Amino acid sequence: MSTDQSTSSSTPPESVDVDDDGSKELGVPRSRVVVASLMGTTIEFYDFYVYATAAVSVFPLIFFPSGDQGAALLASMATFGAAFVARPVGSVLFGHFGDRIGRKTTLIGSLLTMGIATFLIGLLPTYFQVGLFAPALLTILRFCQGLGLGGEWSGAALLATETAKKGKRAWAAMWPQLGAPFGFLLANGLFLILALTFSHDSTNPDMDGPFLTWVWRLPFLLSLVMVAVGLYVRVRLEETPVFRRAAANDERVKAPLSEVFRKSWWQLILGTFIMLATYVLFYLMTTWILSYAIGDPEQTGGLGVPYDDFLVLQLVGILFFAAFVPVAGWLADRFGRKPTLIVITGLLLLFGLTFGWWLSADSIGQGTDLNTMQMMLFLIVGMTLMGLTFGPMSAILPELFPTNTRYTGSGIAYNVSSILGAALTPFVATWLVQSYSVAHVGYYLAFASVLTLIALVLSPETKSKSLDSDSATIAEEIASEP
Repeated sequence: MSTDQSTSSSTPPESVDVDDDGSKELGVPRSRVVVASLMGTTIEFYDFYVYATAAVSVFPLIFFPSGDQGAALLASMATFGAAFVARPVGSVLFGHFGDRIGRKTTLIGSLLTMGIATFLIGLLPTYFQVGLFAPALLTILRFCQGLGLGGEWSGAALLATETAKKGKRAWAAMWPQLGAPFGFLLANGLFLILALTFSHDSTNPDMDGPFLTWVWRLPFLLSLVMVAVGLYVRVRLEETPVFRRAAANDERVKAPLSEVFRKSWWQLILGTFIMLATYVLFYLMTTWILSYAIGDPEQTGGLGVPYDDFLVLQLVGILFFAAFVPVAGWLADRFGRKPTLIVITGLLLLFGLTFGWWLSADSIGQGTDLNTMQMMLFLIVGMTLMGLTFGPMSAILPELFPTNTRYTGSGIAYNVSSILGAALTPFVATWLVQSYSVAHVGYYLAFASVLTLIALVLSPETKSKSLDSDSATIAEEIASEP
């Protein structure tokens, strides 16, 4: 298949081609769209990462107590994965309304779902108070978090891409992608401040101390304030011009889910595997690496690094994630989505093959003997690659689908990939370390990268395609690829 895809003369003009200060078609200043897409995903990812951090450092102690630390950590990781099962359900639910009634209203609903679930986690009783009801309630609310995020990402991506300037769609689409590193910085930065303020030591936790009795709840409860701010921004938006044109031309379908499976099933497969390696890398570099670094060397095969010491290193690494998301957006507009991602995914494969050298205890040390510079370089390299691979995703996935099923299609691809690449990753990686070695975690990433490379080779270049497109037009474009 070629890496270029041209639009025919009969194809409608680019989705939005307006001045920077807004136009009649866009309806609002472009800066408001940027803020709304960025703030919304930042809040959603903050909620998600607050849970991810607690799943490693708090929940194994107060929701899954066990004499075996390794078993408790695995149980907590399994609950962490419940949200990823919910995410495709959320993409179908919110995708239906996003394709039927509009992007704006649906995005408000997804934000409320996520925010309320996160707030309620902060009010839950622990295992020591209500027994097994505690992890059961935690799992239910984690599922609700997944529902909200399942509808959030695709809506924010469409908000950005369907209001983009001509030739700048990947740049516009990178703004919601910045919500991932920003949300991570907020969530983990807050946890770090609280851990330092209240003297929480992950290597020797005080079960009766303030951090594990009530302080851990604060990041969850504070999410309600952030949701209120996000709602204020989003209610002031206009519907995207692309959706308004589709509605005016009576192009909406009654059942977006059945439509996308009947006419865009191949794009669903491609989109799912295009995103796979990105998901695996991200949850290795955030959730799993935290559990590996602070884990007890004897019981979990970890490195025994104090939680607050390692979190500082991780937060520095996340800065490189944020810095390279815009770089990726520029590259994808300059060279195309397909060639850019093929090169980056090839680098992910090579990175995976080096995990044994980077992270084995013999190479990097343990506890106070940890080679801090080596760990820092590992995090910087991994997070740089994460920014490069994540940046173009909110452009390429929506571009694979027609207007009337774009919310549903891009959301399903993104979130089914989350099950394959994210829900399983922390659990599988933890098991691989305990059963084999840390090098095998890297082989897992390399395998996922191979699958993503295959999907990219089979996919069309979407840089120049119009977003004012129907299923027949996209099918013809894909079929025309040699």
